[in-house]
Amino acid sequence: MSETFSTADVAKHNKGTDLYIVVDEDVYDLTKFQDEHPGGKKILQRVAGKDASKQFWKYHNEGILKKYKPKLQVGSLDSKKAEAVPAPTPEPTAPAEDKKEKVVPSAEPGQIIAPVPGPAAAEEEPTEALDPYGSLIPFADPNWYQSYHSPYYNESHAALRAEVREWVENELDPNVTEWDEAKKVPDTIYKQMGERGYLAGLMGVHYPKHLTKNTVKSVPPEKWDLFHELLLTDELSRTGSGGLVWNLIGGFGIGCPPLVKFGKKKLVERILPDILNGDKRICLAITEPDAGSDVANLTCEAKLSEDGKHYIVNGEKKWITNGIWCDYFTTAVRTGTPESGMNGISVLLIERTEGVSTRKMDCQGVWSSGTTYITFEDVKVPVENLLGKENQGFKVVMTNFNHERIGIIIQCLRFSRVCFEECVKYANKRKTFGQKLINHPVIRLKLAHMARQIEASFAWLENLVFQCQKMGETEAMLRLGGAIAGLKAQATTTFEFCTKEAAQIFGGLAYSRGGQGAKIERLYRDTLAYKIPGGSEEIMLDLSIRQSMRVHKALGMKL
Repeated sequence: MSETFSTADVAKHNKGTDLYIVVDEDVYDLTKFQDEHPGGKKILQRVAGKDASKQFWKYHNEGILKKYKPKLQVGSLDSKKAEAVPAPTPEPTAPAEDKKEKVVPSAEPGQIIAPVPGPAAAEEEPTEALDPYGSLIPFADPNWYQSYHSPYYNESHAALRAEVREWVENELDPNVTEWDEAKKVPDTIYKQMGERGYLAGLMGVHYPKHLTKNTVKSVPPEKWDLFHELLLTDELSRTGSGGLVWNLIGGFGIGCPPLVKFGKKKLVERILPDILNGDKRICLAITEPDAGSDVANLTCEAKLSEDGKHYIVNGEKKWITNGIWCDYFTTAVRTGTPESGMNGISVLLIERTEGVSTRKMDCQGVWSSGTTYITFEDVKVPVENLLGKENQGFKVVMTNFNHERIGIIIQCLRFSRVCFEECVKYANKRKTFGQKLINHPVIRLKLAHMARQIEASFAWLENLVFQCQKMGETEAMLRLGGAIAGLKAQATTTFEFCTKEAAQIFGGLAYSRGGQGAKIERLYRDTLAYKIPGGSEEIMLDLSIRQSMRVHKALGMKL
């Protein structure tokens, strides 16, 4: 049990052989930690027995405190007020017995039901705003965290939010910088994603309970909807690391849905449970050295063997997220002639076997995501691993893009909020020219421009997710593709703007790795990883208008 100290008690521990300090009224024993301190022993010995809060916050961020507090704290000052005990997390609201619920048809193994709204979304819309949650810094969280009324969220979303945030703050946040520098997240963390049931909820479809033994603790599978998925991705992104988020959900979130939607029943039943449990990993392999957004011109070739039992695959894939660690590759290949364009594309589920080689790529950002170069040399793939129909794989690829882009949008907007929140906290403690940064109009103007873009973009996101939930998958793909492409470009430009403005506010701290500006420096490096994948900004903006015009012409647009 931790002790209570007076300032006089702490002052007695003022030697190199007995060194206590105070940070925010908590007492830490740093006697044995001195040798590990990156800044050396002397800087600690200068504040031995004293309140070092000002010095600590000058050089460190809250992530450092979270990491070392459990190891080094020995008590608190007697002047510290007891922290209020948080209210228990509410259980998801059960529907009234006389309430008519929509019947969700059961799914056969390997079959995914179209994303129609589940009971939680259709029948449990809250009549009152939910309780305040989080820091309550304006615009640092979606406004429903701050008791704004919303038609999209209910108690089950609040329960999931509390569950995920506790895990993120205790297990992920304190280690993000270390993992980013190591360019690898421990496999145990990915395994926890499976054990917690999170992987099964990240595919843009109804929760596939029939294919996994693990479910999310705070949300019953039948109540899972697209806003739970949005929330899960959003809360994971509070870590401020594209590398971490892509490590946990990047390859899986875009590589697994085509397998589930288009794979043969036996293939899905054999492979998917281990993937959803976090024991095996899967990624999407489309991009090639000479073919990115121009999917119709990819050249990785798959030819039928003489006996017709296998495809023989030869070719290369580049910039493949998570590929270095994956057991399965959802791969776009050319089965038609080079001249056939999009009509000669197929999608194969390639298992790691002889002829598959992967090597990690060094990139500007998202270091811990495992960006990979893949080479296929005479790889034998059973014909049963064909996803969809031969030469009709372009449809498989296209149906996947909306989900991929929405994931990118969610991450970009939360990363933008992270930049905003870090700036607000820093501007309220950093002083220049005799006053806090927040008192300078130019700083407030930067914050205002960040906030207006974040909030406008997030409102568009919520509306599109709601439309995806109400529409069938085919309708959503056709009608919303243009808008989602436009929002993808909007979200990435917002993200880039926020990192640039945050770097200006933090100054030199955003230029060096680690310390108070760690998240800003890291996110600044990650921006290109969001602007280009999933369709570059220029292509997205053109696509948004072309597709929207084409769809609305079919709907009867009058000019």
